[in-house]
Amino acid sequence: MSDTTLSTSLANGEIQVSTVEHLMSALWGLGIDNLTVELSAQEVPIMDGSASPFVYLINTVGIVEQDAAKEFIRIKRPITVTQGDAEATLTPFSGFKAGYTFEANHPVYNRHPKYAELDFSSVSYVDQVSRARSFGLIKELEQAQAINKCLGSSLENAVGIDDYNVLNDGGLRYDDEFVKHKLLDAIGDLYLLGRPILGAFHGHKSGHALNNKLARALLRCTDAWELATFELPAKEAAGREPILQPAAVSVV
Repeated sequence: MSDTTLSTSLANGEIQVSTVEHLMSALWGLGIDNLTVELSAQEVPIMDGSASPFVYLINTVGIVEQDAAKEFIRIKRPITVTQGDAEATLTPFSGFKAGYTFEANHPVYNRHPKYAELDFSSVSYVDQVSRARSFGLIKELEQAQAINKCLGSSLENAVGIDDYNVLNDGGLRYDDEFVKHKLLDAIGDLYLLGRPILGAFHGHKSGHALNNKLARALLRCTDAWELATFELPAKEAAGREPILQPAAVSVV
């Protein structure tokens, strides 16, 4: 990751691609871990500001199941990073659970939930998270555009908020859309680790920069995680639940 100002960017030498987090989040939500993405510009299209259009397009063309064991990053001990009063944490958990605490004192934000926690063994990412859009205060847009961010922002690709109201026709898609978009972003940022996580994530006021910091800290702390794969039992045991087994650990 090369830049985390208001979005997540990737770089390889002089080549940079920005705003990858919504696409990465959709890929996690659909369980896709092997693909090639081709772009004709330096930014992933913002679409409607959520992951939902990517989910739709991927499902339209179809997903191919490959003959290979799926690999996971299993969290073995808690790991936490902080930045001021913001915090991001990964802890051991059987499955994947994500929670977020959003803090902002504003009349619109104060009317909606600022905390969400979802256990994805029982909750659908597609139904409950993927449609949550980027959002921002109209009065902050000029400041973002001054640093060449959000140049194409409109009510077609983000939730716009004035001093007292949501400006989009139809309002919010979820009552807790603000905090769920933060979860959507975090899931996409963490999926840049290259494999889905078996563990629990919680962010408190964390953004792309702190999510990035957490991912890097995890890779450095090789005692905090291990690779694990879902291996099917022998043929005679076909039909049983897959067995989660440790795999050799490698740091990339």
